[in-house]
Amino acid sequence: MSEKLSTALSLAEKQISQMLVMQDAMNSRVSDTWRENGYEWYRAIWVECAEMLDHHGWKWWKHQEIDVAQVQLELVDIFHFGLSLRLLSGDSAELIASELAKELHQGTAESDFKIALENLASAAVSNKAFDAKALADCMSLMNMDLDELFRQYVGKNTLNFFRQDHGYKEGSYIKEWHGEEDNEVLAKLVTTLDTSAEDFQQQLYQALEEKYPA
Repeated sequence: MSEKLSTALSLAEKQISQMLVMQDAMNSRVSDTWRENGYEWYRAIWVECAEMLDHHGWKWWKHQEIDVAQVQLELVDIFHFGLSLRLLSGDSAELIASELAKELHQGTAESDFKIALENLASAAVSNKAFDAKALADCMSLMNMDLDELFRQYVGKNTLNFFRQDHGYKEGSYIKEWHGEEDNEVLAKLVTTLDTSAEDFQQQLYQALEEKYPA
C-alpha cells in the first residue's frame, strides 16, 4: 500500500468513526433500545434509492435535469441508514470504520449512475445489506468525495437532532421556515460556517435555533 493511499484511508477511518458515533447518538435519541427494536434500515435504503432516481431522472419520454444537490442529499440520508445497519453487525466500531473506508475508496467503477443505484437498492432488497461500494459509485458519479459526504452528514445529523428536540417525533415540528424547507435552510447555513471547527455541530445547532420560526 502506498503512503498516499495509507494516509487517505487513515483520514477516511477517522471521519467514518466520527460519523458512527454521531449515528449511534442520533438513533439513541429516537429510542434507547434502537439496537433491539428490529427497525428495517435496509427498507429505508431502497425507498430512498427510488426517491433519488426521480431527482436524477430516468424517464426516457420526457426531458429531465439532474438535481445534483438533491441527489447528494439523498446519498447522505442513505449513509445514515447504512451506518445503522453496520452498527448492528456486532463488529467493533474500529472494524466497521476500517471496512467502510476501504469499500468507499474502492467502489466498482460503475459508470452508469442508474445501474450503480440499482446495485445499492438490490443489496438492500435481496440481502438486507448496505453496499458501500455501490454508494461510492453513486457518489463518484455525482462529484461527491468522502470530505463532502462528511460535511453534509454532520449537517444533516445536526438537523436531525434539532428536529427531535423540537417535536419531530410528536408531530409538532415546523418543517417550512419562512418559505423554505429546513433542508434548504441547512444547506445555506452550512456554507456560512467553518466545517473544520471543533465546535461546528454546536455552531450549526445554534444557527438553526436562531432561524427556527417557532
